[in-house]
Amino acid sequence: MILRVSLLITTYNRPDALEVVLNSVEHQMLKPAQVIVADDGSDNRTLNVVQKYKKKWSIPLLHSWHEDKGFRLAESRNRALALVESDYIIMIDGDMILDKHFIEDHITNAQRGFFLQGGRYMLTPDFTAHILNNTSILPNFQYMRKGIESRFEKRLTAFRAPWLTKVWKKEIEYSHKAIRGCNMSFFMDDVKAVNGFNNDMIGWGREDSEFVERLFNQGIKRYNIKFSALAYHLYHNESSRVSLPENDQILHFTIDHKLKRCSNGLNKFLIT
Repeated sequence: MILRVSLLITTYNRPDALEVVLNSVEHQMLKPAQVIVADDGSDNRTLNVVQKYKKKWSIPLLHSWHEDKGFRLAESRNRALALVESDYIIMIDGDMILDKHFIEDHITNAQRGFFLQGGRYMLTPDFTAHILNNTSILPNFQYMRKGIESRFEKRLTAFRAPWLTKVWKKEIEYSHKAIRGCNMSFFMDDVKAVNGFNNDMIGWGREDSEFVERLFNQGIKRYNIKFSALAYHLYHNESSRVSLPENDQILHFTIDHKLKRCSNGLNKFLIT
């Protein structure tokens, strides 16, 4: 039996990028059962993109939105997670273009007692601009093509080889290194057990690490996947780090007290 999966896409005022991402979802070899756009307060341009794809898709496509009161990614994700109707969630950012086997690879590698951490391949500003000028065309990401990654060590893994995924399989009991919510998947039961993301995390930074820390404290391990679940990250300027000290404090409190749940989380939006 194939695992029923929901795809959660976070976004904020990048409708052109979101359209490219949704286009890559449309070309998946194995479609998700549900797609939810977790919108952190975008204007109507994002809504228009969602409605465009909603009209032509048979896949249920939901738009979770809240008022723009600054960077509130954790709360935005929780609002979307409250709409999930599947046993398993794949989470990406709204500027991650997916290889056509992306959903399939996450499902194939899903395992009880683990969450999956996938990687990303950065695109250059020029290649990103080219893609965003042709949002209806699925980009061709041939191995080692110009415009994908400048780091040689990353280019070495920028191709799909499921047999190598098994060879390089890494089961990690505890590590925050390279935790990225832009390519991650987990069982919904585990998300509910830790009460989702921490709504107290406001502004950029550490919301993924704090969420994962509580998963670790619940006994959920990390599984890094390479050579599968490939995703290509459109270039963008870095977000402001002004809130990082406050979010670091929340993360370290969770670590020091070995918290398994946050008090202000997913339960705020679940219908009981």
